[in-house]
Amino acid sequence: MGISKLNLFSLAIVILSFVIAIFSYSYLPEKIISHWGADGNPNGYMTKSLGLFLMPLLSIIMLFLFYILPKIDPLKKNYNEFKYYYELIIFTILLFLFYIFLLTIIWNLGFAYNMNLMIIPAIGLLFIIIGNVLNKTKRNWFFGIRTPWTISSDKVWKKTHELGSKLFIVSGILTIIGAFFGAYAFLFLFIPIIISTIWLLIYSYLEWKKLKK
Repeated sequence: MGISKLNLFSLAIVILSFVIAIFSYSYLPEKIISHWGADGNPNGYMTKSLGLFLMPLLSIIMLFLFYILPKIDPLKKNYNEFKYYYELIIFTILLFLFYIFLLTIIWNLGFAYNMNLMIIPAIGLLFIIIGNVLNKTKRNWFFGIRTPWTISSDKVWKKTHELGSKLFIVSGILTIIGAFFGAYAFLFLFIPIIISTIWLLIYSYLEWKKLKK
C-alpha cells in the first residue's frame, strides 16, 4: 500500500496515545474506570497499567493488521482502486479509539460527564463516515460487506455496497439522534445496525440469485 499522509497520520495517533499514556501514568489512581454501562455510569475497572496501555496496544495491532491484510488478500490488486478510502477508514477508526482513550483518561483525572453523550454521537459519526466510503470499495476478502455472494461477484458487491452505504448513513444519523433519549440511546444504535445487517445479507443473496437466473 505504500506510505501516504493518511498512513503517517494514523501512525502519529498511535505514537501520541503511547506518549499520553506514559505522561498521565503518575497522575492516575492505581485502579481506573475502564467501562461505563448503558446508563452512562461506571461499572468496570482495570489496573492503571492495563487500563492506560490497552487502547494504545490495540491501536498499534490494528494498524499493523490493516497494513498487512491487503498484501495477503487474493484480490489485493483491487485495493489500488480504493486505496485512499481504505486509508481514510483506518485513520477514522484509530482516531475514534484515540477519542475513547482520551475520554477515559480525562474522566479518571476527576472530570466526570455524561459518557453516553460523548461516545454515542461519535459512534454515529463513525457509521456515517463508513457509509460514505462503502460504495467506493472494490471486491476484497477483508473490508466491506463480505458475504459469500458479494465476494463471488463484482456486480453483487457493487449493488450491495451501494445499498449498504445508504443504510450505514441512516443508522449513523439515528444513532446520533438516539444519544438524546437517555436509557433508550442504545436502541437507536443497535436496532438500525441489526436490521441493516440482516437486510444486506438477504439482499446480497437475492441479487446473486438474479445473476444465476
